[in-house]
Amino acid sequence: MSRHSPAMRDLAQRLVVRAAAENTTPGADHFAVLRVCEALRRPLVTLAGATGFRTLLARALTLAKRRAPELAPVQVGPDGVLQNFPELPGYDSQEAGALLIGELLTLLDTFIGEALTVRIVLDLWPDMTGVDASSDGERRP
Repeated sequence: MSRHSPAMRDLAQRLVVRAAAENTTPGADHFAVLRVCEALRRPLVTLAGATGFRTLLARALTLAKRRAPELAPVQVGPDGVLQNFPELPGYDSQEAGALLIGELLTLLDTFIGEALTVRIVLDLWPDMTGVDASSDGERRP
């Protein structure tokens, strides 16, 4: 069972909502999680290799499927890209996506620590407010 971190879950939710807000096409909320995964894939492949990233994402997906059965058709392709992500209504898509990204961030937190996990996120989204990678990833006042 995952020890799903509330801090990582919150960060994941914010990333998915942010990615969804960047796309103004109606009904395209389900692509938000794909954009967040793709952005995270680049630095994580550098850190863990392509196989390491694919393995982490596949494990995160397995854990997320336990809590979000609507993710059942989703698979991780050989290149580490999510396949068959369902076109769910906006809120459901964001919730399922945040759950998946939260599991991925929680796994990263377990293996490399919260500070480095948050540092990776801040390198990708430098204007993300409310997180601090200088110590333990706690929110700034």
